Amino acid sequence: MNTPSSRLPAIDPSHAALIARFGGKITALEPIGAQVSGIDLKSTDAIPVEIVAMLEREMAHRGFLVFKNETRLDHEDFLRASCLWGGRELHSTHGVHPETPGGNRHIFRLSNDERHGIPDVGPQWHNDGSFLPATFSHSGYHIIRPAENGGGTHFAHQGLAFAALAQDRQERWSRLSSVNSASGVVHPLVHVHPVSGQQCLWLHLGMTGAVIEKLPDSDAFRLLHADELKQLCHEYNDILNAGLTNGYAMAYEYHENDCVFIDNLAVAHRAAPEAHMPAEQQGLRIMHRSTVKGVQDLAPGFGLPQHVNIDGPNPVGEGVWQGGGVGFRWDEAIAMRN
Repeated sequence: MNTPSSRLPAIDPSHAALIARFGGKITALEPIGAQVSGIDLKSTDAIPVEIVAMLEREMAHRGFLVFKNETRLDHEDFLRASCLWGGRELHSTHGVHPETPGGNRHIFRLSNDERHGIPDVGPQWHNDGSFLPATFSHSGYHIIRPAENGGGTHFAHQGLAFAALAQDRQERWSRLSSVNSASGVVHPLVHVHPVSGQQCLWLHLGMTGAVIEKLPDSDAFRLLHADELKQLCHEYNDILNAGLTNGYAMAYEYHENDCVFIDNLAVAHRAAPEAHMPAEQQGLRIMHRSTVKGVQDLAPGFGLPQHVNIDGPNPVGEGVWQGGGVGFRWDEAIAMRN
């Protein structure tokens, strides 16, 4: 199958030249993302700050970076490398699997075999940390063992996805805010990325309990009703899926010892369906994930609060208002675990 051409600008030549002078190389992946080689993540203290800044900027524009590591990384190497980005410190809220190295609480160990890691995570498009006001700035993935028969991650560029929307959808979605079903945190459905300046989409398809609409030409608000919220989630799912053929999303297949770092405000992601297939069918898959402290709150507009009581009574008496678990089930036929 042919890879669709990218809608992103080329990597900044000055950035490529800078990393080349340091002995590394950055190459655009198609249609999004970039690959980095020649940068030793076992020696993060030796990476100049200007190289880190350049890489973080390219990540903001292209969505994610894949580091091809010539030497074997251990989990501490991976965690140190994760702290190069965003808030520069780990922010971990997940459970710890018994096989996690050293029981390190900053490693979220995932697998398609529950004996080796936590299974079935992230089947729908989402961004990590949507239950927090300052969502994770970045997430990292260290591939301990890729499945022999495939099982990677889908990434969708949310700036390009917004640009692909019809103008009337852009206008309406810019007036919507989602409420996280677990915490009641409110985030805008459309935000301006702090580094790239792009308008980007944001909606967690496995953890949304309500969507608030700011009415046009009015200071009033309303909640979306069930049929409207189902339609919104399906349309959001469809526009990100469309990127796989229209040049703003990709299915990335990992290789052993890859480190992938994503800008969590620039790309949505989900596990490929093959990633959750049994190890007996796909081969054993093991991944370590890290999450990095956010830099600033992803605050809603229109004077809306950052928190609401999603577990309390519906404040307007009508529309979807559903706390707990995976929130509103917009499609009964799909897995919603996150």
